[in-house]
Amino acid sequence: MTRLDDDLLARADAWLAQDPDPETRTELQALLDAARSDDESASAPAAADLADRFAGRLAFGTAGLRGEIAAGPNRMNRVLVAQAAAGLAAYLLERAAPGTTPSVVIGYDGRKNSDVFARDSAELMAGAGVRAVLLPRLLPTPVLAFAVRHLDASAGVMVTASHNPPNDNGYKVYLGGGDHGSQIVSPADAEIAAHILRVAETAFVPDLPRGEFETAPETVIDAYVAATAEAADASPPADAQPRVVYTAMHGVGWPTMSRVLETAGFVAPVLVDAQIAPDPAFPTVAFPNPEEPGAMDLSFARAREVGADLIIANDPDADRLAIAIPDASAPDGFRRLTGNEVGLTLGWQAAERATAAARGEGGAEGTLACSIVSSPGLETIARAYDLEFRGTLTGFKWISRAPGLLFGYEEALGYLVNPGTLRDKDGISAGLAFLSLAARLKAEGRTVADHLDAFVERFGCFASGQISIRVTDLAKITEVMARLRAHPPAEIGGIRVERIEDLADGFGDLPPADVLRVVLDGGARVMVRPSGTEPKLKVYLDTFSDTGSVAERRAAAQAALTALDAGMRALVA
Repeated sequence: MTRLDDDLLARADAWLAQDPDPETRTELQALLDAARSDDESASAPAAADLADRFAGRLAFGTAGLRGEIAAGPNRMNRVLVAQAAAGLAAYLLERAAPGTTPSVVIGYDGRKNSDVFARDSAELMAGAGVRAVLLPRLLPTPVLAFAVRHLDASAGVMVTASHNPPNDNGYKVYLGGGDHGSQIVSPADAEIAAHILRVAETAFVPDLPRGEFETAPETVIDAYVAATAEAADASPPADAQPRVVYTAMHGVGWPTMSRVLETAGFVAPVLVDAQIAPDPAFPTVAFPNPEEPGAMDLSFARAREVGADLIIANDPDADRLAIAIPDASAPDGFRRLTGNEVGLTLGWQAAERATAAARGEGGAEGTLACSIVSSPGLETIARAYDLEFRGTLTGFKWISRAPGLLFGYEEALGYLVNPGTLRDKDGISAGLAFLSLAARLKAEGRTVADHLDAFVERFGCFASGQISIRVTDLAKITEVMARLRAHPPAEIGGIRVERIEDLADGFGDLPPADVLRVVLDGGARVMVRPSGTEPKLKVYLDTFSDTGSVAERRAAAQAALTALDAGMRALVA
């Protein structure tokens, strides 16, 4: 056995010695036994598996931690979470004013080990001298984001992997104080990561002190429900409300959503029963993300059964929202709206509300914000209502920090309709806001589809699409980005390129990011970037038309989108 193999086995043995989880201990011990065996057919794959698990650490960044639950530093497990909790505690203690005790509120969803990781974090942070408050049960991510501000905590931790595959879990970090409950951004991520690494290099997890934590009172959830219910307009009579189907996608959204709807005066929706209770196995979907093909099939079937006007879907931790409406031309009779369609609809609603609230007071003020990969349509809305617009890097850690924010969204089904309540995307309040709009439209004898037509008539047609390339080797993504930079295209799909903006060194008021923005003739645009949470290269396509009738505008924008899609697929193949 080579020296490298000896080092690898020694590191694995050291990890095993401090792992408190029987499942991952058994898994790692089996790998070590196989790697040490004389049977090369067993030892070679075991050694390769060990090498991957111990090749590095699961990186802590602005998205926190996220990865597959398994043994080793390159996976999510109780050792890694313990080190993260101790490192975050050290960071909070270092930042605390003299004579004060920092605090953290911790939440968790229904994924595998979420409750275990949350309790470990609470005990370890309390043992380090931080006041630790654990939410009373599994709850949506927006409740945790709200609780950071509501409890005036120094930080928040949410244990969730959102819509990732079933065996993943993650660790989101929020900061209070001057960060107002937003997720961490640079330089806080690097500073916390440095503390975590120091803990990993110097501390033995079983020796880390554990302490007594507090359990948050139910009044925290009550306060979230009351504040979120205000995202609705006055509720219409029961007989004028849309017939709604709701799915929680095997997540934690329904108990909280049901209370919010009741408080706001809406009748209970029809449920997709097979998906309403939390289930970490996500048995009815291949991938628990409403954007994925097939994920909403049960919702469509239920909606056909009951003649629904609207489908509302949350992802498993209920920070994202998907909307579907009846569409006779769709194979299932219903069509899921794109994230941009929902975002522009809610953005228009926010602009109208701000204008109505400001009448007689000198005009509306505030900012509409979205990620730079989301539709340029939101900027058009902002201009039409004399509001500010801010384009940010991807993620609500950036969107939520837009000054004077009225509404923010990103095309990946994330919406913030009530920034005075929390500073993260919230699929519950956004769902209520959309339902409130649908109810007003129904009272006026109109549908959501009619409203989408009205948008195109007023602002033009903004069509959007996405190419998502999943890879097994991240070097493929690096190679494609390098090739596009070295050989920029002069045209894509027959549409002339006006200019290419490389955000690698920052652009305008945007910090540096591995993003290429391609501006083309006719208001078309292409954005290319690596995913921040998955092994994917993402390409975002946007086209525009304001010529002719609503149908003609849609047809022209769609034709340009089809051409861009074909052109970009050839470029990134």
